[in-house]
Amino acid sequence: MDARLNYFADPTAGKALKHFMSAGRALKDSTLPAATQELVALRVSQINGCAVCIDMHTKEAAAAGETPVRLNLVAAWREATVFTAAERAALELAEKGTRVADAAGGVSDEVWAYAAKHYNEEQLTALVILISFMNTVNRLNIITRQPAGDYEPGQFH
Repeated sequence: MDARLNYFADPTAGKALKHFMSAGRALKDSTLPAATQELVALRVSQINGCAVCIDMHTKEAAAAGETPVRLNLVAAWREATVFTAAERAALELAEKGTRVADAAGGVSDEVWAYAAKHYNEEQLTALVILISFMNTVNRLNIITRQPAGDYEPGQFH
């Protein structure tokens, strides 16, 4: 499968995405745990069906030491016993924030309070930005049919 657009060759995309991707890199330096960031990025990408992001975040998480069991259970995290309460709160916020149209009211006060119980304001900010960032990146990739499977960990660092 060939991508509909080559973002790396287009000057407009190059200018816009350079700034956009720097926002994503800034999240890596936040106090939100790296493992949580990868789990959330993976879950949002699974919901949206973004193969290239699923490929990337699965491989990045594995390279950072994430276990295959946890990676395989992200899609069914509610029934899995391998995630911490904080990770579960982040995954729930990610799902509700991604499924805005499906979530009948978006993120409820209960979901927000559960996340706030586990994360401080700086971490919550990073989490909200990460969820929004991943939803945007997913759409950029899905609309242009970016192919998946060839990503190598660290490729864009």
